[in-house]
Amino acid sequence: MKLLEKNQLAGLTLKNKMAMSAMTRSRANEKGEVGDMTVLYYTQRVSAGLIFTEAIRISEEATGSPLTPGIYTSEQIEAWKKVTKSVHDQGGLIIAQLWHTGRVGHSVDRSGKLPLAPSPLPIQGMQHFTSQGMKAYETPQEMTIAEIKQTIKDYGQAAKNALSAGFDGVELHAANGYLPSQFLAESSNQRSDEYGRSIPNKVRFVVEVMQELISAVGGDKVGIKLSPFHPYGDMILDNPVSTYTYLVEELNKLDFAYVELMKRSPYFPSPAHYPADDEIELFGSMIQQTVIANAGYDKVAAEAELEKGIAGLISFGTLFLANPDLPKRFEKDAALNEPDRASMFGGGEQGYIDYPFLID
Repeated sequence: MKLLEKNQLAGLTLKNKMAMSAMTRSRANEKGEVGDMTVLYYTQRVSAGLIFTEAIRISEEATGSPLTPGIYTSEQIEAWKKVTKSVHDQGGLIIAQLWHTGRVGHSVDRSGKLPLAPSPLPIQGMQHFTSQGMKAYETPQEMTIAEIKQTIKDYGQAAKNALSAGFDGVELHAANGYLPSQFLAESSNQRSDEYGRSIPNKVRFVVEVMQELISAVGGDKVGIKLSPFHPYGDMILDNPVSTYTYLVEELNKLDFAYVELMKRSPYFPSPAHYPADDEIELFGSMIQQTVIANAGYDKVAAEAELEKGIAGLISFGTLFLANPDLPKRFEKDAALNEPDRASMFGGGEQGYIDYPFLID
């Protein structure tokens, strides 16, 4: 089974080709610090060849949702050290996903400050989870050039903090409608300066952040997650193929480790003008770095994807959430635990660290 074969990713030796994808779980405290439950949560899943953390806020300004972790205070960094040490002690590898939510936030969880975004365009057709319940999205504040430059520096500092905390690398979360992808989409970016108007300008922010991360910690410790056809967060591009083709071409000029490529979700249908092409075949074949295919894979589909030869790894989300020993279950063709969707975001041990393992 290709899924269970060892693999190399930059300087890392992976025990298999199965990664645990990033999943927001909202179990941090109000200061953005993870605790003992989170240590156990990740340690339970060390049979993954590679673990991606839940999205981690790069700064206070990056805050979008309550009870999500950060990596910009000394206390947050010290808390993450307990996670990375425990994972490494059990033979695992773990990468920090770096997160700025942009307009996907609300002032009630931002000390009264409106979210920052490329343009003052609110998310349409959705509501946001806040500490005071579900609320309509606010019109964000347009970022100044100075704020854009500071945010890029914040990414670099967060990457340095992540390595100080013991992580094996960092991943830029440029998917799912958060700040980097907001720069790419006309539904969120109507700027008239060097970060708007044309596709090269809209791609600029993502490329500059990647350059900053590579400069901060070295390209062998850097990756990026993209979701070209996923419209979550009111991400609507006029021409997604042209935009992401140009982005991939620019990323190919940089020296870094991998691109995690997320396929569209059936729960969030793409706009009618989007092509029906498979993202892995369309964009993955253009990418010069290792491709990690993500979203919606089961054992059969994942094995078939690896057989095509474009993706070198497959990342699994809810399957790893509910099955901490997923590689073993695949190996033995064992039944899978069903995820408890009611406990995915927030709460305590239930639906977090109480999923059963196979009994030998």
